[in-house]
Amino acid sequence: MTAGAAPRPSRTRSWWGWGWADAHPDDAECTAMGALVPGTLARPLPQPEVADLRIGRPAVEPPGSLAPLVTADPGPRAAHAMGKAYRDVVRALRGRPGRIPDLVAFPRRDRDVAELLEWAGEQRVAVVPYGGGSSVVGGVEYRGDEHRAVLSLDLTAMDRVLEVDADGRAALVQAGILGPDLEDRVRPHGLTLRHFPQSFEFSTLGGWLATRAGGHYATGRTRIDEFTQALRVVTPAGTDESWRLPSSGAGPSPDRLFLGSEGALGVITRAWIRLQERPRHKASASVAFTGLDAALRAVRDIAQSDLLPANCRLLDAGEAALAGASADGSAVLVLGFESATAPVEDRLALAVDLARAHGGRPGPEAASGTADDGAVRAWRSAFLRMPYLRDGLARMGAVVETFETAATWDRIPALIADVRSELGAAASRATGHPALINCRLTHVYPDGAAPYFTVIAGGRPGDELAVWDELKAVAADVLHRHRATITHHHAVGRDHRPAYDRQRPQHFALALGAAKRALDPHGILNPGVLVDG
Repeated sequence: MTAGAAPRPSRTRSWWGWGWADAHPDDAECTAMGALVPGTLARPLPQPEVADLRIGRPAVEPPGSLAPLVTADPGPRAAHAMGKAYRDVVRALRGRPGRIPDLVAFPRRDRDVAELLEWAGEQRVAVVPYGGGSSVVGGVEYRGDEHRAVLSLDLTAMDRVLEVDADGRAALVQAGILGPDLEDRVRPHGLTLRHFPQSFEFSTLGGWLATRAGGHYATGRTRIDEFTQALRVVTPAGTDESWRLPSSGAGPSPDRLFLGSEGALGVITRAWIRLQERPRHKASASVAFTGLDAALRAVRDIAQSDLLPANCRLLDAGEAALAGASADGSAVLVLGFESATAPVEDRLALAVDLARAHGGRPGPEAASGTADDGAVRAWRSAFLRMPYLRDGLARMGAVVETFETAATWDRIPALIADVRSELGAAASRATGHPALINCRLTHVYPDGAAPYFTVIAGGRPGDELAVWDELKAVAADVLHRHRATITHHHAVGRDHRPAYDRQRPQHFALALGAAKRALDPHGILNPGVLVDG
């Protein structure tokens, strides 16, 4: 942590699962959850220990000049072996985490990154940028055997806010800073980045930029792209830095090449990011619907208005019940508005009226717009707790998969229906038990929306990954048939690579491959992600 920053309470992150180690469900809670899912284990799998893994000696040693930046200790190596997808959690629980990196590096400056990449290129060492390690698509691990060794590159020691331009509402920030620390550093200026993905506590600015992350907010500026003014990127071929500009029409944007490149083209080390005033006015409400179709029409009308709600999450009946936002089979729309300059109750009231016109039933607190709406509170609590519960169900042998997409409004109803029917049938065939398949809209646009699906089913104990593979393939096929993207905000990684290859235009793939060869001539950067070397 940078000098001058307020100290945070000391907590230990889980090396094998989501978030904080002390926040995971205990055995009794896991057993209770498992009892609700047919086909699960009688008792939970034990939480894995690093000491139980077979972690060999590194295949390479760094030169003396780089040794202070690098560790070969088993703990950091195990923690950097994979991300936090269901697939990763199950591999850890079963003692099969995959290829464990030989070394973990913690550079402190751009020059350190450049020297590490130079050494890795000479020694045929794969370099996997780690970010905060919260990838759920296989984006921070190495799969294969083409390289002599694997180095996990962790930039969290590069965590400073280097400059704040309060007049221009922007800041120059090192890429290794975690979300809470970034907000702490700009808060004294009355500013915020206002980018809050679900992984906010455990992910870095560089990770957001490299994966084109989407934030919590449902409309308006929510993608990290829209907050980016300029980037500095260290590549094996050299270091590049774009100009800080409010806008430019000078050819294709250089930043666009690296936003979403997932560490395959270079390592983002710092960025100028756009900030905004902190919101002072907030209001929220929930609206219940008897049917999902009417709710979808209501959300479309709200998205096509100029109201720009901060939150416009539509939960289908199953998702609403799972979150505790509904107990009568209703779909629930969670609305929220905020502003730094003016009250927002009138905008909330107009959005509620649009929903009411489609048969929506506002919650009792909608008239006041207070934050005490029971459905809103229940959804917010479930949103933060859900990744921990997923890990608890994984310990019970359940298959808990989530995936997200985006499509135009004309395709949304059929897409949701086909995912439910086809994935439900596939899950039942694979496990022999009925599956729970829920859907919510996380982001909405005038021309479409981003559905987010959750699949919960009893697994085939000991064979959970095979079931996961089957369901992933079915889901990808349904999305492709409906021309829905393979990912809206989780990135491509290795898990989505086959579907991304089908979605990506052919000649763009050629151009991307040429960029890979020019910037990474030894093919060491995150091999297997986005494009072949």
